[in-house]
Amino acid sequence: MSAPPAAVLVPAGGAADAEPMPVRGREPEQESSTQMSHRLQAYSDALLSIIATVMILPVAHTKVHPDQKLGESVQQLLLTKIAVYLMTFLIVTVAWTAHVRLFQVIELIDDVLALLNLACMMVITFLPYTFSLMASFPEVPFGIFLFSVCAIVIGLIQAVIVVYGFHHPHLLNQDINSVNHDACKHHILKIILRGPALCFLAAISSFFFIPLSYVFLGLVIVLPHLTRFLMWCKTKIVGQRDEEEEQHSSETFTFYLSEPLSKERVEAFSDGVYAIVATLLICDICEDNVADPRDVEEKFHGSLLEALSEYGPNYLAYFGSFVTIGLLWFVHHSLFLYVIKPTRLMGLLNIFSLAFIGGLPLAYQLTSEFAEKSHNEIEAIQVSCVITFFASIFQFAIWTTALLHERETLHPFARYGGKEHAFMFAKLALYPCVSLGAFFLTCLLSEFSTAVFHLMQIVIPFAFLALRIFVRISLTVIKSVMSLSRQKVVLLEEEEACLSPTETLS
Repeated sequence: MSAPPAAVLVPAGGAADAEPMPVRGREPEQESSTQMSHRLQAYSDALLSIIATVMILPVAHTKVHPDQKLGESVQQLLLTKIAVYLMTFLIVTVAWTAHVRLFQVIELIDDVLALLNLACMMVITFLPYTFSLMASFPEVPFGIFLFSVCAIVIGLIQAVIVVYGFHHPHLLNQDINSVNHDACKHHILKIILRGPALCFLAAISSFFFIPLSYVFLGLVIVLPHLTRFLMWCKTKIVGQRDEEEEQHSSETFTFYLSEPLSKERVEAFSDGVYAIVATLLICDICEDNVADPRDVEEKFHGSLLEALSEYGPNYLAYFGSFVTIGLLWFVHHSLFLYVIKPTRLMGLLNIFSLAFIGGLPLAYQLTSEFAEKSHNEIEAIQVSCVITFFASIFQFAIWTTALLHERETLHPFARYGGKEHAFMFAKLALYPCVSLGAFFLTCLLSEFSTAVFHLMQIVIPFAFLALRIFVRISLTVIKSVMSLSRQKVVLLEEEEACLSPTETLS
């Protein structure tokens, strides 16, 4: 008999840095040739987070000169690139999710599986190049065709991993040995090959009608969630599934494929995205803001400091962008510190937040190039405010969603009425409110838009410190007022109790 789901989830979805678990029931010769997949998962998480994040580079490096207005053609180009970036980012996260699910079923790896996973990662690293072609030539079918072919190859390699794993049962999770292997394998293959099938249709339709290709690629993202929604509707309308269907669901080992991803894997992938976004900023500084030696000698008479002073707005934009990324990570860290178990919806909202976090290098490029005396100063700052707003509002949505099932998802400290509830609310609401306020202030005070934006970046770090003090003082005042009111009520009750019945009637 298989273990109950709660006991099964821990070994299958544990953190990548967890201690190696003892191999249960392995033959000595098998133990010497196999190993736990924790390090492979950690390597894959790091690589996938990097690939998902560098998708923004073709968008961020769209060249718009300071004396060039963001006309309709440039705006259309940026919007097209941003839309394609969001779609490809989400598709990469779908591949990451499939990888996590796959190695929940396959517990041990050997050299063949390690090499197959390496081949899958190699194809994934090629995706940013295909995205560059899609973003630069949106009306040419070859870019989307090449991207679709890469997605097909990734799916086929994952299918080969499934077949190989089930052909060597000692590599599988121990609890899967008690179910029908053929039914389980076919079920997993059906889920894994669903995406490549849609990408195949996208590749074919790219030569006839490109918008239809994007529809098929969009289905790769929404189809799993749409399927679950339709199943939920069917359950509500028809009623609970009968025992035969429940038994079939158990036999196909759907628990590993339907449960929310582990908190540790979500945190590891998210930390990777934040780290890579922060690193991309300094890469741009190193590439674009180092003075040419000839210019230093000819224009600035050998004074390097005077030459570097021209890049002052770029440095200011860099530090402001880094602070924004760092504080958004701090909010994310604080949020997941109190999350016990994320739901599927919380995981989806986290991916949307990370997609906009990945767009912050674009905000840096715009504010560094248009920081002073630019025709596009207001537009650049407003784009930065919008990116920051959506990155932070999805974090707020994660917490709001967690509150709906707070007993299962949140630590008691962060629940409604808990010790940290008020501070978490203020912390998560700070960036959405400030970025939205800065957006509207730039519309009203266009002449001071740069000052408003930089003031926002400077004030927010101190606001986080002030929030803690303000919330503590407010809670202390509220508790004092409530205690005084309670004391007054107690005194009135004591006075009424001391009065005689005659005095009370009078």
